[in-house]
Amino acid sequence: MAYGGIKALRGISFTVNQGEVVALIGANGAGKSTTLRSLSGVVKYQEGSVSFDGKSLNKMPPYKIVELGISQVPEGRRVFTRLSVLENLEMGAYTRKDNIKDTIEEVFQWFPRLRERKGQLAGTLSGGEQQMLAIGRALMSRPKLLLMDEPSMGLAPKLVSEIFSIVTSINRTGTTILLVEQNAKMALSVSARAYVLETGEIVHSGNSSALKDNPMIRKAYLGLH
Repeated sequence: MAYGGIKALRGISFTVNQGEVVALIGANGAGKSTTLRSLSGVVKYQEGSVSFDGKSLNKMPPYKIVELGISQVPEGRRVFTRLSVLENLEMGAYTRKDNIKDTIEEVFQWFPRLRERKGQLAGTLSGGEQQMLAIGRALMSRPKLLLMDEPSMGLAPKLVSEIFSIVTSINRTGTTILLVEQNAKMALSVSARAYVLETGEIVHSGNSSALKDNPMIRKAYLGLH
C-alpha cells in the first residue's frame, strides 16, 4: 500500500478467524487505519491480495464488500450530522433489500440511549453517543466481520469501558471483530489475538495474554516495566 510513492504497508500478512476478536495495535502512523480501509475497499492497494469467506476482495467496490458481510466503524465516528439518529441507522442498511425494523430494534437494545434520541440530529449527540451510533449504523448491514477503527478515541474512561463491554457482547452473538485501537491495554483485554504494527510492518503477533507479558510490548504500549 503506497501513498505518493511512500509505502504505508509493507507486505503484512494476517488472518482473522470466524468468531474471534483480533486487535491491531501500534503507534500513530503505523498503518493500522490504512489496513482497515484497504479491507473495506476505501483505499486501493497496489500489491497483494485480500480474501474473505473464500472470495477475493481485490478491486471490489466498497458497497460489494458490505454486501459480502464486512462493515466498518470509521475513525472519528463519521456520523451524518444533519440526519437524525434513526436516519443514520437506515443509511447503514443501504445494501439490504429486506425489512430492517428488527435490526433497528436490536441496535436500540444494545444502545438504549439511541432509542431515546432516535429523532435527534446526530450532530447534537455527545461524543460517546456518536460512537454508539457509528457502531449501531455498522451493525445495520448485519456484518459477519466488523472492522472497528479507534472506538475509544476522545471518550472518557467510563464510556470506554461501556463501549468495550458492548463490543464483547456483540462478539458473543457471533460477529467477528477486527479492532484497531491505540489503547493497547484495552485492546489486548478484549481480544483473543493481536498483531503489533510498526511503520507498516507486523513486528509481533500472538495470543493477547502472551503479548501483555512481552517486555517490549509492556514498555512501548502499556507504559509498564
